[in-house]
Formats: sequence, structure tokens, C-alpha cells
Amino acid sequence: MVTVAYLPSSRGCYQGARSELIRPMRLHAHYHPNMDWFMSEEAASVVPLLAAFDAAAREGHITHAAERLGVPQSSVSRRIKSLEQMLGVPLFQQVGRGVALTTAGRDLHERTESMIRELDDAITTVRSHADPDSGVVRFGFPLTLGPVSVPSVLAEFHRIAPRIRLHLVQSHGQALAQMVREGRLDLAVMIPPPDDLPATVLGHQRLLLHVSETHRLARRKRVDLGELSHEHFIAGPPTYHIRRELEECCTGAGFAPYIAFEISEFDTMRALVAQGLGIALLPPSETATTGVTTLRVAGIGDRAIGLAIGTRHPSPAVNRLHAHIAARADRLCGPCSRG
Repeated sequence: MVTVAYLPSSRGCYQGARSELIRPMRLHAHYHPNMDWFMSEEAASVVPLLAAFDAAAREGHITHAAERLGVPQSSVSRRIKSLEQMLGVPLFQQVGRGVALTTAGRDLHERTESMIRELDDAITTVRSHADPDSGVVRFGFPLTLGPVSVPSVLAEFHRIAPRIRLHLVQSHGQALAQMVREGRLDLAVMIPPPDDLPATVLGHQRLLLHVSETHRLARRKRVDLGELSHEHFIAGPPTYHIRRELEECCTGAGFAPYIAFEISEFDTMRALVAQGLGIALLPPSETATTGVTTLRVAGIGDRAIGLAIGTRHPSPAVNRLHAHIAARADRLCGPCSRG
């Protein structure tokens, strides 16, 4: 057997008794400084505890964190206590029935949350490549869609791909966008989609003025925005895009809308309208609403419906759901036009 020694010299080396010059390895072609880095024993012992720490930091409650992780509450408490003892600082403080991060806890969470998301993403991706017909997709959709369109599209997807599990979140657009940015959602329908996320425009959603059947405008098909300056409005919170759209358009028409009722639930808004308590700017309902009629408002355009995806590498399961929804965009757009 011939032993070859590679020496860090530009002169080369010789192989055994044969006078054959062997050039040195070109280490710079393969070497990277990170190859010299190894996790310390202390860091290695901390890593298994970070999932409990991250869940508690996000939920603000030990019991909710345990439910999210699917482990007993005592296990989460024990892991957090071990982490605090290992680091020598308290990471949480009691606030009512929940917990809040201390200054040290916030610093640790800011430095580790992206790492935990990346690790979770890597594991999910590797597993999904091993079996493209399975996996988990975290999917979000807005409060103005459902209870008909989204459930029907997802039910059809489940029949086609029964082994792909879906974790569903329904929320307003800003919250969905932030969850996609943070990697907490893989895919989300947003109205309108944010500019900083890759998105496919599925179509457009129309906004209509909802009034009670006894309202003075109930027999009209169309109204100018300026005619509504003395009306009482029922609207969502300021974080909702429809609320911002309403206020911006009214300001452009020369008045500030009077918000008599503010509520986050759209069906309840329609119920309040039916009782004659005010008018509301909303998309058409997917289910019949008694006591309410709708009309167009001049100057208020349709909103784009976008299917946004995270910036990380999507798994085959995510790509599969994305294609499924995009192919059925007309069912999410209702009576409005396709993009």
C-alpha cells in the first residue's frame, strides 16, 4: 500500500520510492472558513430547549405554548427553567396569567427566532422531498373569504392529496403578510397582496356599499361618495385594509367618515347594517344576508386578490397547493373579474 502525504508546500511531494512529483492539493478550491467552526458544548445543550422558549415567547402563555408543541405544560416549564439556569438570567416574567419576555429574553429571542424558523423549514423541506405526496402546508386566507369559496377549494385539494396536512389561519391582511415574512405561513391569499412578497394575482374583489332595505339609498344602483358625508359607518379596525381604503377615499371626497361602530367580524357588520345602525363598505357576502342591499360607489375600485408565497424555498407540498389554488382562482373571486 502506498501512503501519500500532502504537504502545505508549493514544491510538491513524492509518492513512495517512485520519483513522481505529486502536486499539493488546492485547498482553497474546497475549503471554507466555516469548516473550522464547531458548536460548543454549551450551545449544543441549549439548542433542544429553544423550541419551548420560542413557543412561550410567541404565545405569551406556558399552557398555550405546551398545546402548540403537543407536550405537557410541566415539560415546557422545565425546559425554560433549565435554559434560564444554563444562561444564568431570567428569560420570562409573570404578567397576569401569562408571561412576558425580560430584557435578556427579548435579546435571546431576537437572535434565535430566525434560526428556529430556518431549522423548521429545513426539516420540513427535506422530509417533503422524501415523500412529495405528504407534508405540511401552513396556509392563510383573509377574513373576507369563506365560508364557501376557500373551504370548497381546500376540500377538493384534500381529496386529491389526502396525505398533505393543512394548518389554516384566517386573519386580516397585515397579520397574514407578517406571518408569511416570518416563515410562520408558507402560503396565503391576501387582498391586496403586499409589494415585498412574491404573489400571483388571482383576480379582483369588488367593494360594495351595504345599506339596510329601508335606507334612503336602498333603491339606488350606484352612489357618489360625496353623498355619504353625513352617514354613520360600520367598519373594521384601523389595521384592516378596507378601513384604510374607506378613510382615504372619503378624505379625497372632502370629508372624514363618522365610524359609529367598529368591529372585526364582517358578518356582524352586515347584521348591524340590517338593523339600520349604519352603512358599511364590504365585499359581497358568500352567503345570503337578509335585510341588506348593496350598490356600487363611484370612486372606489376593486382590490387585487393575490396568492403570496414566502421567500424561502417552497416544499413540493406548498408548490402543489399553490398550483391547485391558482387553477381555481375564479372560485375565490366570485362575481368579480379575473386578473
